Amino acid sequence: QVQLVESGGGLVQPGGSLRLSCAASGSSWNYYPIGWFRQAPGKEREGVSCISSRGSSTYYADSVTGRFTISRDTASNTVNLQMNSLKPEDTAVYYCATGRVCSTYGGLQQPSVWGQGTQVAVSS
Repeated sequence: QVQLVESGGGLVQPGGSLRLSCAASGSSWNYYPIGWFRQAPGKEREGVSCISSRGSSTYYADSVTGRFTISRDTASNTVNLQMNSLKPEDTAVYYCATGRVCSTYGGLQQPSVWGQGTQVAVSS
């Protein structure tokens, strides 16, 4: 069973950057695509980005395209989300998850295993 732990959240000013990490454990973690989701207060959880098991395919929501970059580091068993040019509307709890497939059009399909989340707040 894969387990996921997020880190790297915090408070940042608009225009700033944060790097979120999703640390995976379990012998089969590298067979799974990994995705990042976020949930703002009073809103539904939304898919932000995902990366395929081999790192060859990625997906980004329109709202983060050009600002966020997802990457996979097999040496350290982590999937990172580099977030630049942050906006107040990026404020949310960010979760990583495994799923069935990372679709370049629709994001992570059938997410199953979730981390506990990390808070990102963008405010001046």
